[in-house]
Amino acid sequence: MNMFKIKPSKFTEICGWYGMVALILAYALASFGVLSAGGAVFQTLNFTGSIGIMIDAFSKQIIQVALLNIFWASIGLIVLIKFLIG
Repeated sequence: MNMFKIKPSKFTEICGWYGMVALILAYALASFGVLSAGGAVFQTLNFTGSIGIMIDAFSKQIIQVALLNIFWASIGLIVLIKFLIG
């Protein structure tokens, strides 16, 4: 039974693929010095990427991955809010 009411679909699959690409891109760009790990672009890629993976993980009932990405997204969101409020 899907306790999160998200059914696997083309949309959830695309979210998962986007999330994977966004997280790898953020990590690679920061590792090669193209982006600052504390910068808004890095944090945005991490936040949106983790949301994408979270959607796909919930649809497939992979709770460990979903939970990891809840924390990952929360950290990214907190940092993005700090950027916005100065």
